[in-house]
Amino acid sequence: TSFALLLTAIPALAHHTIAAEFDTRDTVTLQGVFTKIDWINPHIYFYMDVKDDSGNVRKWSLETYPTGFFHRAGITRDLFKLGDPVTVVCYRAKDGTQAFGYLKEMTLSSGRKIAFDNGRPPSR
Repeated sequence: TSFALLLTAIPALAHHTIAAEFDTRDTVTLQGVFTKIDWINPHIYFYMDVKDDSGNVRKWSLETYPTGFFHRAGITRDLFKLGDPVTVVCYRAKDGTQAFGYLKEMTLSSGRKIAFDNGRPPSR
């Protein structure tokens, strides 16, 4: 029985609210280029290189909603191209030493803005 209880607890631990890991009271705006995209469940991850004022590159990882949220909004993986410039607004991880955030919105090089709104599919 202990083993069965452990198995049922694992999915609950794996899923978390945004506020558990990210500071939802403060955002950071980043400009950079896509370097990798993991279009997977339970969360999509966008990776980007961001240059600071001195020209140093910092690699950021950005978590967002599952693929189903994007598909319901008519947004597919093909929209995002590696090497394309992008501007994102994200909630920074509570551990401020990490270059890790949760996407709030992104603006693609085409000017298309995609906003993420508390559990609803991204807007087109």
